[in-house]
Amino acid sequence: MVGDIDLEPDDLPEETDEEIIDDDPVQEGPPDDELVLKAQQGDVHAFDQLVERYHDKIYGLTYNMTSNREDAEDLTQEVFVKAFEALPRFKGKSSFYTWIYRIAVNKTINYRKKRNRKRALSLDAFDQEIKTDEAYHDLTSKGSPLRNISLTELQKKLNEALQNLSDKHRTVVVMHDMQGIPHEEIAEVVGASVGTVRSRLFYARRQMQSELAEFMK
Repeated sequence: MVGDIDLEPDDLPEETDEEIIDDDPVQEGPPDDELVLKAQQGDVHAFDQLVERYHDKIYGLTYNMTSNREDAEDLTQEVFVKAFEALPRFKGKSSFYTWIYRIAVNKTINYRKKRNRKRALSLDAFDQEIKTDEAYHDLTSKGSPLRNISLTELQKKLNEALQNLSDKHRTVVVMHDMQGIPHEEIAEVVGASVGTVRSRLFYARRQMQSELAEFMK
């Protein structure tokens, strides 16, 4: 049985011999493994290409995990700094894509655990990740009792419901529902079975629906 995310003290996950998941098939440019090899040989430009390729995805993850732009920007930068420092030890047992996501998830969860008090939720402009979320479209579709709520108010309520989830449940909701990452890839990133990922999604969605129930009457 696969357990929860294994949080290392320095946020750096160990590599495993699990099946490597292919990178995004629509990506342009050299494959990740080629860029990683060049970066390990001292080609800074190659690492810059990896940062450019994954920056928005990592930022989207950290933002929706923290609901705070400044925190997300700091965490995203820290993730790539950590990855750059650890790159010489990266053996390629898992894909760079999986590895960088593990670092981001672990670092964000550790950050949240270390926070002494809950930060005020961000009311910044509605992020693209939330705009494209299936749950958002369901809640704002024609006939939905929520469709007349202002965008700002709906964002606030969705953010509150999301932030009230446990770390492990929030992680799978953000990765699957907001970033469109398949169950199998999430399972490899968080170190859980596909069944566990599906179960966490089910209970997370049910909790969020429960918290939004008063707005659906």
